[in-house]
Formats: sequence, structure tokens, C-alpha cells
Amino acid sequence: MRTEGISGGVKAGYGPKVKNTPSGEGKSFIDVLKESIQKVNELQMEADRAIAELATGKNMDIARTMIAVEKASIAFQLMTQIRNKIVEAYQEIMRMQL
Repeated sequence: MRTEGISGGVKAGYGPKVKNTPSGEGKSFIDVLKESIQKVNELQMEADRAIAELATGKNMDIARTMIAVEKASIAFQLMTQIRNKIVEAYQEIMRMQL
């Protein structure tokens, strides 16, 4: 009885499709990160405006205010986790021996 290795049944081309793009095309990591930070900042400012409008009586819709606050909170938590992962990756790279 002949048995094959684990990789024997895996066909080429299986898995996620990765498109090779020449450097210089598309957005860089730093550009994507900057855009994400700007979006989080916009959500925070929108939540602040909604709170101010609710407090002054311009807007009496507490549901929309709470949604804006939660969106800003979730976006900030996500950005914090991304930051933590970046710092963790940097520390791991710095621990590598050459």
C-alpha cells in the first residue's frame, strides 16, 4: 500500500490569489495607514458634533448620536489594535538575530 505525503493531494494554484504588482503602483502601507487615521479622526469629530448638538438641543435624536459615538469608539479600538500589532511586529523584528 502506497501512501502520499500531506502535500501530495494539494494542487498548484490552491489558496488565495496574490497579484504581483510592481513597486510604485498602488498605495503604500503608510498611505493606507494615514487614510485610516484620518477616517478615525473624522468619525471622532462627527461624534463630538453629534454630542454637542444633542447637548444644545439642536438635535434631539439620541439614537443617531449614540450610533455616531459607537462608530467612533469601534474605529478607535480597531486603530489601537492595529497600532499594537505594528509595535509587536517591530519588536519581533528587532529581536531577530542576524
